[in-house]
Amino acid sequence: MLIARSIALFVLAALLEIGGAWLVWQGVREHRGLLWIGAGVIALGLYGFVATLQPDADFGRILAAYGGVFVAGSLAWGMVADGFRPDRWDVAGALICLAGVAVIMYAPRDT
Repeated sequence: MLIARSIALFVLAALLEIGGAWLVWQGVREHRGLLWIGAGVIALGLYGFVATLQPDADFGRILAAYGGVFVAGSLAWGMVADGFRPDRWDVAGALICLAGVAVIMYAPRDT
């Protein structure tokens, strides 16, 4: 159950961070305006809060593992939001990152 909660929190954090960054990008680079930028800043702030809800208490471990989720999530977001077509190397890299997430977060530990 803790693993499922952790994965759900990682997915939510990725949606907020990647979505927030995308909104800021759209506001600035695509000239959509301050409302887009403001919504992005709020989403980015919520991402920071969601990251604190992980069951593990080690900040470094959480952020290191989240990096892999961010990589895979960014490629997925690009596919959905911008029509990005990842090549086999993008997919292979994302899978390697997600394997790293699994090792960092969910490998058995001597406590």
